Amino acid sequence: MQMARRRWWANKWYVPAFALVLGIVLWVAQWVGGNPRSGAEMFAIMVGAGLIFLLGGRSETIRGLRGDGRDERFAALDLKATAFAGMVVITCVIAGFVVELARGEDGNPYALLGAAGGIAYVIAVLVLRFRS
Repeated sequence: MQMARRRWWANKWYVPAFALVLGIVLWVAQWVGGNPRSGAEMFAIMVGAGLIFLLGGRSETIRGLRGDGRDERFAALDLKATAFAGMVVITCVIAGFVVELARGEDGNPYALLGAAGGIAYVIAVLVLRFRS
């Protein structure tokens, strides 16, 4: 019997490393934009978040969020949480678009975000429909 292989991101180092890299990217972006102090603050926040994920291994929730403690139950929780977060983002994008129109603006970047989300949704439905 063959053992199930864990995905490369399903280990305790992936999320903390991603947080560190994202913190560096944010710091550099802020530095280029003329705000290195804000970038350093963003970097510190991301390092702190990464440390919480790295050192919080006794927590089932932390292990589930970072991927190394995931089971079927947590996968179902993740799917529901992702759907909820997606609905919140969609609602905010639509509200931002309407507010921009009410201000006499063209609605960008909300129109672009909404279009990207809508197109991604349709493509995902089609791909999933034909794969199952």
